[in-house]
Amino acid sequence: MVIINQYKNKMSTKFNFINIAGASDKLVQRGRGTLRNVVINTTAASGIVLYDGTATGGTKIATIAASPVIGSCFRYDAEFATGLFVSVGGASDITISYGA
Repeated sequence: MVIINQYKNKMSTKFNFINIAGASDKLVQRGRGTLRNVVINTTAASGIVLYDGTATGGTKIATIAASPVIGSCFRYDAEFATGLFVSVGGASDITISYGA
């Protein structure tokens, strides 16, 4: 499958993924990229926050409220400039797909 980035007219055929299980602050990628989606594998009574940055002080991209439905897929296709950083507040298990 070929995906065309409508903002930069560049083609991308590859997305990376990372699985995060449990409460964690994680730098997913440093530098420019695209947040494709977040899949909820298991859920907890804490929220999930994604930032354009290398720490929690970056520009907030999205907040997923506490206790999202298991199997939910949040599609963003949001570009980030500094990095992709995620803060998982509880025992959720999530998979994030992103591209460089």
